[in-house]
Amino acid sequence: MLEVGDMIPDVCGLDEQGKSINLREFIGKKTVIYFYPKDNTPGCTKQACIYTQNNKFFLENNINLIGVSKDSVKKHNNFKDKYNLLFKLISDESLSINKSFDVWKEKSLYGKKYFGTDRTTFIFDKGGELLKVFSKVKPDKDFENIKDYLV
Repeated sequence: MLEVGDMIPDVCGLDEQGKSINLREFIGKKTVIYFYPKDNTPGCTKQACIYTQNNKFFLENNINLIGVSKDSVKKHNNFKDKYNLLFKLISDESLSINKSFDVWKEKSLYGKKYFGTDRTTFIFDKGGELLKVFSKVKPDKDFENIKDYLV
């Protein structure tokens, strides 16, 4: 896992419009990058909608907000449109971003093991240095954790 003081990784994904994005493009503003398992699932939808409801906080504090999952560009575009999400979503079908941030983990459900994204939030300063990591994030508490940390 990235540690406080590490720089934002030099990795690329596709945004919800299919445009290639390097995460280092966000250096210059504080940046919150959150990893979530899957579009249109109850927890992920709740988390994304809470962010959108609080979009004013991110705008007033000059903070980039980026969501990352392994969903396709098309799924991201549909998810963003369906819930009127006001921030960028990045598709990581190759898992290169998940693996760079070390959030692609073995999980277990009802005794069955599988790999998936650990819901994790990273906060970077405007120079691209990691300030804080929130692991095992609860979808309904993540925004409050971010807000409490940044103000």
